[in-house]
Order: sequence, then C-alpha cells, then structure tokens
Amino acid sequence: MEGIISAGGSGGTELVTAAMRTLPVGIPKVMISTVASGNVQPYVGSNDICMIYSITDIQGLNKISRKVLGNGAHAIAGMVKSCIPKVKNKPAIGLSMFGVTTPCIQAVVKELKSDFDCLVFHATGTGGQSMEKLVESGLVKGLIDVTTTEICDLLMDGVFSAGEDRLNSIISTKLPYVGSCGALDMVNFGAKESVPQKFKERKLHAHNANVTLMRTTIEENKYIGQWIADKLNQMKGEVRFLLPLKGLSSLDSEGQVFYNPKADAALFDTIENNLIQTEKRKLIKLNHNINDPEFSKELVKQFKKII
Repeated sequence: MEGIISAGGSGGTELVTAAMRTLPVGIPKVMISTVASGNVQPYVGSNDICMIYSITDIQGLNKISRKVLGNGAHAIAGMVKSCIPKVKNKPAIGLSMFGVTTPCIQAVVKELKSDFDCLVFHATGTGGQSMEKLVESGLVKGLIDVTTTEICDLLMDGVFSAGEDRLNSIISTKLPYVGSCGALDMVNFGAKESVPQKFKERKLHAHNANVTLMRTTIEENKYIGQWIADKLNQMKGEVRFLLPLKGLSSLDSEGQVFYNPKADAALFDTIENNLIQTEKRKLIKLNHNINDPEFSKELVKQFKKII
C-alpha cells in the first residue's frame, strides 16, 4: 500500500481511522472529516494520520467542499509521489523523557548519538503510545525507557496515561529493553483547580499554570511497583531495570519538594520482591539520583551490553 485517503462524518471517520491505525508509521494517511476540528485523539491515537476539517458536510459538492476535498487529494498524491527515499541511517532507538528527567536523557543521548538515531518521546500519554507504536512497527531496535511516569497516571487517574498496554510492545516483540523509574514520584493533572477533590489535601506542586503534580504515597508506590514487576516478568527478551535509590526525578532529590525516601523504598522493594530475575531479566540498584551522571552512564553501559 502506497497511501490511504478517505472522507466522512463521525461514523465514517471512526470506521476508516481504525483501519489507518493498523498501518505502519510512514504510510501516508489522510482523513477529511466533519469532526476534525474537535478532539481527534480517539481517531488518531499515536499514529501519523493527517486530519483535515471538511468545513461543510461531505455529502454532495459545493464551492467549499470542492476546495477542501481537492486539497486533501493533492496532499495524499504529493505524499505518495514525493515519498522520502529510504537511506541507510543509524539504527533508531526510543527514549522516554519528562522535564524532571531531562538531564538523564540528555546525557544518554550524548553518549549514544554517534551510533544510534535517538528518538526521544515526551512521556505525556501519547508519547508513550507513539514509542510503543514504533516498536510494533519495527522502526526502533531497542528502548531506554527511563521515564515510566505514565504508569502513575494510569493507576491514579492522572491526565498523562498511556493506557493499560504500556510495555506490551516489549512483551510481544522481545526488543532489548532498559527501563527505570523516572518520575514515578508524581501523578499529573491540569491546572490546580482541576485536581480531583479527593486529592486536594495531598502534596501538590504547580509545574506551571496548566500542569499540577501530585506526590505518590507509600501505598500507591507499592501498587505501581507490583504493576511494573508483573509487566517485566512477561518480557522474554533482554531486560535491564535500573533503580535510582537516591530519587526518581529532579523534584525527588534531597531538599526538593517531592523528596520522600520511604515512598521510594516502597516502590523499589515491591519491584525487587516481585521481579523474577533470570539470565536475561535483571534488576540493577544504583545509589544515585536518576539525573546523576553515574546513573546515565550505567544506562548506556547496560544498553550496549544487550543491543
């Protein structure tokens, strides 16, 4: 298949984009839709689908729909006819990052960029989904999944969940995987007034005007740790999971607002007690914060061992 285009209302859009989402990343996909000006996440998901708002209904032709449909037709034709040629690039790898784990990822990329095309994904839900989509499409050769914070949002009803399928692509493909606990000290919400009432008395931190962070508790971290261990135990490829014993983010270091060694210990202990270690699946504990240079060096070292 060289490309796909369709036009439709809400029903047609749902039907066709479901098919588009099964196609590999890179195949041109254009959807002209009456619902393309609203929330298109349910239709696009983590895929490279181009959505064009139809302005008028797509039933029949008029001076507006002729122009819009024509633009869509020319768009798909241009994508197919002028396809970017394949070149022999460096192998691509995926990395997950948050603002509070940026120093770690920057250091890792600096060490690996000469040998790998480093694709960094912002762990905001769609970021994790996009990374997993590339794994399923065979477009990355391994993952350095430092920032697994989307799991917090899945389990605690935050706004940056990547869904129950987070980590499933590694289970199904057996891709080399180096992971960690980046930003598992926080659940993400919108503006402070949007935080659910049941969490109003919790330790909150305004990251900016539109993002409020909530510190995870000991009990929540046990829940998160069990979830992660269960997923890791299903992975049959090479797996290294690194625990940063001195903190999960820049906010979880001594003197910072989310510093809570007891909560972190609950997470670490739960993962360690429930992870089934094998020759291929190993847990590595480091007495460093996740953003310390020593931690990023160990990530690189372990990744090079298994790639």
